Amino acid sequence: MQSKPGKSDTERTKGRQRILMLLENCPFPKDDRVRREARALISAGYQVTVIAPASRSQPMREMWEGVNVYRYPPPVEKVGFVGYIWEYAYSLTRIFLLSLYVFFREGFDIVHAHQPPDLFVFIAGFYKLLGKKYVLDHHDLAPDLYEARFRGRSKWIVTRVLVWLEKFACRLADRVIATNESYKRVEMERDHVDEGRIVIVRNGPDLQELYQSEGEPALRKNGKTIIGYVGVMGTQDGVDNLLYAIKHLVFEIGRKDVLCVLVGSGNALPELKHLSECLGLAEYVQFTGWVDGQEQVLRYLNAMNVCAAPEPGDVYNQRSTAAKVMEYMAVGKPVVSFDLIEHRFSAQDAALYASPNDCADFACKLDFLIDNPAVQGRLGRYGLERIHNQLAWQHQSKLLVRMYKLLTSEETERMEA
Repeated sequence: MQSKPGKSDTERTKGRQRILMLLENCPFPKDDRVRREARALISAGYQVTVIAPASRSQPMREMWEGVNVYRYPPPVEKVGFVGYIWEYAYSLTRIFLLSLYVFFREGFDIVHAHQPPDLFVFIAGFYKLLGKKYVLDHHDLAPDLYEARFRGRSKWIVTRVLVWLEKFACRLADRVIATNESYKRVEMERDHVDEGRIVIVRNGPDLQELYQSEGEPALRKNGKTIIGYVGVMGTQDGVDNLLYAIKHLVFEIGRKDVLCVLVGSGNALPELKHLSECLGLAEYVQFTGWVDGQEQVLRYLNAMNVCAAPEPGDVYNQRSTAAKVMEYMAVGKPVVSFDLIEHRFSAQDAALYASPNDCADFACKLDFLIDNPAVQGRLGRYGLERIHNQLAWQHQSKLLVRMYKLLTSEETERMEA
């Protein structure tokens, strides 16, 4: 653990706008978006403090690349509805207590809440009463995500509560950061936020973190075409769709020269492994589990010939940007995706699009790409250029910094008036 900031730190940060970031669902700096935003704001001259849960072996307090980080022990995992209540009650209490410590010890001017959960609005609302600004970073549409996860088993009362919380959080915020145009429309139409208070900052990959390499040797030497998936494996992510597509590709189309490599983990992983066995795909599907370190993830990515984005065509996935699609593009890989609004915006001509939820069509698109290396190359080059020219974090971070400059200049004008 590093020593606490002393007088020199106070002198060095005097006069700088101070931002307190709140993060509940992921350790810092593991969350890509939060890490990149913190770096961008530090580079722009802001003082940034992050409160987040600790992962194994992380110190409770440290200075990370100029970011003050305060961590708390994560809650003991419990299952079911009671488990969710316990997790949020525990986490929000720990975060609020740490925020009070930061408030009295260092101070801050702006609360930047990384949603989920929308429950951060109660902490931000408390500090708004003390004259602080509130920025809501809207990562997920909680009501739509809830319904996508439970697929017909959702409770209407829970959905209504989540809609109310989202609306309250968005309307109380001084600025709302949307991840795409679809989220912006929801914030305007469902949550009734003025367009002038919304800024779009997409989840573009950082070009300094992604690069092309030789790929994982164990995959390259088997002589098969590698179909890849890299990301979280939750119910809403549609990895089961990919397994059904692989079944059709192998047993209906007769494509035996493929290996589908699934990199990642999530609450649906045990069910996916069982499904793979039931479909007779043991020879054609490989689960790597969670892979630590960006370098190892890139070795898998660079070994893949075709990458898959199998998210189902529900309301949540139609509106949400899949970070994996842009990561595929950033290493020059062609993509097969269901034809979803935000997937098509991200990839454009870097992907082939199957009819939503049609696994047989998805398999046909995979088959076509495997037989056409020239098309693979054309799609891969287009995606790489789109990332470099428009979608990379190096472009998106400028929008974040511009929003903060406008927000802090408004505050300065208000104080001087």
